[in-house]
Amino acid sequence: MIKSMTGYGSAKGSCQGLAISVELKSVNNRYLDCSVRLPRGFLFAEETVKARVQQHISRGKVDVFVSIDTACSDAVVVKVNPTLAAGYVEAVRRLSEDYGLDGDLSALALSRMPDVLSVEKQDADAEAVSAAIGEITEQALQEYDQMRRREGQKLHDDIADRLCTIEDYVSEVERRSPETVEEYRQRLYRKMSEVLANTALDEQRILLEAGIFADKVAVDEETVRLRSHIAQMRGMLQTGSPIGRKMDFLVQEFNRESNTIGSKCSDGEITKIVIELKSEIEKIREQIQNIE
Repeated sequence: MIKSMTGYGSAKGSCQGLAISVELKSVNNRYLDCSVRLPRGFLFAEETVKARVQQHISRGKVDVFVSIDTACSDAVVVKVNPTLAAGYVEAVRRLSEDYGLDGDLSALALSRMPDVLSVEKQDADAEAVSAAIGEITEQALQEYDQMRRREGQKLHDDIADRLCTIEDYVSEVERRSPETVEEYRQRLYRKMSEVLANTALDEQRILLEAGIFADKVAVDEETVRLRSHIAQMRGMLQTGSPIGRKMDFLVQEFNRESNTIGSKCSDGEITKIVIELKSEIEKIREQIQNIE
């Protein structure tokens, strides 16, 4: 199934208390251009994200946004200041002795004394976080690919319909072309007969020369090649591999053949057909710009 280069996907997850969110979107581009935005302190995961993207995408401008919320992280360590704690205990003991006061300092009360306990956040394990970001990116890419397939199916159907229309136009050209060649031959014969009326050339020679020149306006080769291009493009639509560039090249061949038909034939009916034919080819070309 063909895929569109336009898509969007997102996913969320967590690792070591870090809330991780990945969002990605893409637009048309001739080559793969991947931009990854990570919070400061997590740039180590950039290559992991790009590697995941390259496994799914071969063409397009892709922007990946990774946000990480550290506020809810549970990667913390509670530390005791033993020197300060001992000082508080000693101070309470002296107060009790010097002033005849009763009461012991409990551990709970000591823990509430200023600066006895401190809470410090631990640095997250870079390798584990990078792997988690990679997995969440993969989930976002799965959603992204689903959207691209849906868009790709729409492009497939539209191009397939236009190929049928082009095929009908080719059939009309094939029907009209022999009549055009014969009409041209007859006009050419009449003109040559008038010009060469007083020469020694016989009628058979004039007919032969007129036929040779008339054959030059025949478009049989062009219509055969157009049908071949139609068959090739239909085959491409059935493949699952990236085909955007190949189809873009093939559209150029469509245009080349239709231009040749237009330049060869001065027939009004064929000229109208060629105009419609080129219009359909241009619409296909525009759609192909969205195909990976």
